[in-house]
Amino acid sequence: MATIQRTGGARPLQWRKGAAVALQVAVHLGAAAPLLWLFFAIQQGALGGDPVEALIHFLGLGALRLLMLTLLVSPLASSLSFGQLNRLRRPLGLWCCVWALLHFGAWLAFELAFDWSLIATELVERSYILVGFAALLLLLALAVTSLPALMRRMGRNWKKLHGFIYPLVLLACWHFWWSLKSGWVEPAIYLAIAIFLLSLRRKKIAGWGRGLSPASRG
Repeated sequence: MATIQRTGGARPLQWRKGAAVALQVAVHLGAAAPLLWLFFAIQQGALGGDPVEALIHFLGLGALRLLMLTLLVSPLASSLSFGQLNRLRRPLGLWCCVWALLHFGAWLAFELAFDWSLIATELVERSYILVGFAALLLLLALAVTSLPALMRRMGRNWKKLHGFIYPLVLLACWHFWWSLKSGWVEPAIYLAIAIFLLSLRRKKIAGWGRGLSPASRG
């Protein structure tokens, strides 16, 4: 009878592990497929009257969506009692970084033609670009330190660093809002979603904030 109970209890565990692997595959396919579509859309001239702006917007919005999905993983895993879901945070975060780098690269290549003096001027004179660049640097830091070897070396500092995903998502929304020449509804929707996702993690955010304060170190 005990053997039957152990065998029966193993099936849900095996199913959940299989589901977690399937979800990781889905994350990779879901993040890569739009880039493949984008490649063919560029080849066929299907990006509308201003393809450069459409390209930059598409890549930036994709990065923002992936960032929000990364924030969603932990609350969803907790509410479903499905800890294996937390394994999706790393691939989602890495794909978010890829999309953000492509977004930045498209802006450098097609808007400024890699004119470094113009790039420096734009970073200084256009606040929304400076905000976006700050968000990109944070995202790069999180992506690089997601490597298991660096995680082990950093110890507790790793959690402190990766807590910067909370201000990062607000910086990304801020950049999106400022970058639009007209219209506020779409960025307002994304900002509302970001605030909602952050509210789901308010206890962790409060603990992270205390961990950064000088008083907590003393």
